[in-house]
Parts: sequence; C-alpha cells; structure tokens
Amino acid sequence: MLDPLATDSAPPITRLVEAFHRLPGIGPKSAQRLAYHVLRAPAAEAHALADALVAVKEQIVLCAHCQNVAEQNPCRICQDTGRDRTVVCVVEEPLDVVAIERTHGFRGLFHVLHGVISPSDNVGPEDIKIAELLARLRDVDTEVTEVIVATNPNLEGEATAMYISRLLRPLGIRVTRLASGLPAGADLEYADNLTLGRALEFRQEVR
Repeated sequence: MLDPLATDSAPPITRLVEAFHRLPGIGPKSAQRLAYHVLRAPAAEAHALADALVAVKEQIVLCAHCQNVAEQNPCRICQDTGRDRTVVCVVEEPLDVVAIERTHGFRGLFHVLHGVISPSDNVGPEDIKIAELLARLRDVDTEVTEVIVATNPNLEGEATAMYISRLLRPLGIRVTRLASGLPAGADLEYADNLTLGRALEFRQEVR
C-alpha cells in the first residue's frame, strides 16, 4: 500500500507536506494542497506565513491567572477591574473564551483547561489545567463564589464537568453548568450568540 504522503518532490516540499499533515484535521491530500499553494504563492506571502508562525511561538504566553493565550501576563481580561471577580467561567479552549465574549452577556472571569478528560485519548486530569484552577480557587485572596463549567455538552465535557464539581464542592463554591439550550454534542465555539447567551443566563447548578 502506498504511503499517502509519498512524493517524488524535493525534500523541502516533502518536509512541508509532512508538517501540514501533523496539524489537526489536515489529511494527506489537504497537506499536499497547502504545501503546493505555499510553493506557488509569492515569496512575500510565504515569508509572512513563516513570520506569523514564529511570532505566535515567541510572543504569545499563557496568562498565569486564567491560562488563556495572551500577549501579556496577566491577560487583558484578568486585568480588567470592571469584571465580576466572583464568577469564573471554565472552558475547554481559548476559542471558547472568544465565543462567550462575543455574546456580551458575561462579565466575569475565565479559566481555560486546554482540553478535557478523555481516557480513550490518554488525557487525564493532570494533563489539563485543573490543578491551576484549584490553586486559584484555594488562594486566600480569592473572591470567587461561583464557577460556571462551560465544557462542551458531550461525553468528555460532561465527565470533566462532574470531576471539577466533585473537587470544588468541599471548597463551598457554587458550581453551575450551561443550560440545555446547547444541543448535545455541540462545540461552544460554533454556537450562535443568542443560544450561547441564553445558556449562560439560565445555567443550572451541578449536583
């Protein structure tokens, strides 16, 4: 059986195809199309892409408070004195922060897990930012009284929400979950603003 990435192309093209193929959601054919697009593009466009990739790695950091990606530490949201510091919304990925901010219906703080608990993928609680969340909530200066667990409404998201709820219950912090306006199996980042806003507004307590 032929290797789908096998090519008679020069080694630089082969390396580029392999690099694109390692990206999530990029299959062998898509990787080849992207590589040949870069090859045909003007040199300035290729350099701009390379510069953007390097800038992301060199200039973007994780906020020490919320673990969101940012250009500064603490991030803009954590520094905003106008935010409600008694509520923290826990999300899976940085894109979920963007989706919730688009609704203009939430003025609390965030915590980004960078994943969910998924035994089938060998991802346990220690592989995501749960320890950082606990440290943040156990801090003597914390003002947090409610944690909204806004993980996606699928098997892994629900399991992660229940795990976090069990950990936070002894701390006396109210733990809520987004309302069922979100369809089962959906991803937060693809939800429309109205649906996501209502899910936040009518969130339910996790028991």
